[in-house]
Amino acid sequence: MEPSSVANAYAALVGSVDAEIVRDERMARRTTYRIGGPTALFVRANTYPALTRVIEVLDQQGVPWVVLGKGSNILVSDKGYIGCVLTLGREFSRVILGENGAVTVGAAAPLTKLVTDALGHGLSGIEYCVGVPGTVGGAIAMNAGSRREWIGKTVESVVTYRPGEGMHRYAGSDIEWGYRATSIPWSEIILEAKLRLKPSTKETVSRDMNERLSKRRASQPIGQPSCGSVFSNPPDLSVGKLLEDAGMKGYTVGGAKVSPVHANFIVNTGGASAEDVCVIMREMQRKVKELYGIQLKPEVKFLGF
Repeated sequence: MEPSSVANAYAALVGSVDAEIVRDERMARRTTYRIGGPTALFVRANTYPALTRVIEVLDQQGVPWVVLGKGSNILVSDKGYIGCVLTLGREFSRVILGENGAVTVGAAAPLTKLVTDALGHGLSGIEYCVGVPGTVGGAIAMNAGSRREWIGKTVESVVTYRPGEGMHRYAGSDIEWGYRATSIPWSEIILEAKLRLKPSTKETVSRDMNERLSKRRASQPIGQPSCGSVFSNPPDLSVGKLLEDAGMKGYTVGGAKVSPVHANFIVNTGGASAEDVCVIMREMQRKVKELYGIQLKPEVKFLGF
């Protein structure tokens, strides 16, 4: 990428599209880890025309870009990202409740809003997302949930944007829903989804959510900066248990520490660098490989490395 590319893209976009546009934005402000150097360009596109125009200009100028939700499953390099971090804004944040449990929700809507609205209308099927940070788009892209429950089970359709082509609609049944993965190409941007929840009662949904939230608070370092789960569970095994048995709880490098509550969480105790986290991750992998012969695969995504 030419040094002038970002400047040219910035000049072409500022004041001409409905978007927040910032240069050299520190990604520590945009991730739940509170870690990360500056991105050359940060853009929050509030409308579909703004989104398409932003991508058009970035591609014309040869500026690489990546889409980010709430930054809850990502580790950004200390050096930052030489490109554009693109997020979705206002038009993509709506939650529209229809009849018989139908919910149309924008990709930028926080999971907390979806959960709260479902509770308010006595709709069941999304309780396992209570207390989970991030956006609906990120949850769909990663098929958020557990081995028994995942968001893909509730999806009737997904609308994406294919750069250079336009919008595309997938039926939920046409998407392959895997463990922390879907068949939706990473080159496409998830814009919205239609979910089908089950009518229930506020009391029943509230009780289920409260039980799940209590368990989450007891078993995860809620309230501390982290990326969530660091590694994916191997088949039929708990990576947290493997790491705990390997003695990793409390392991510390710089400002990063393996949570004493859950060994598959690395928390930022204050001033942690991305390199601190990476050193701990490599030690986690080494220990589990040495003790159990299992190669742990990161669940967290990396940017700028």
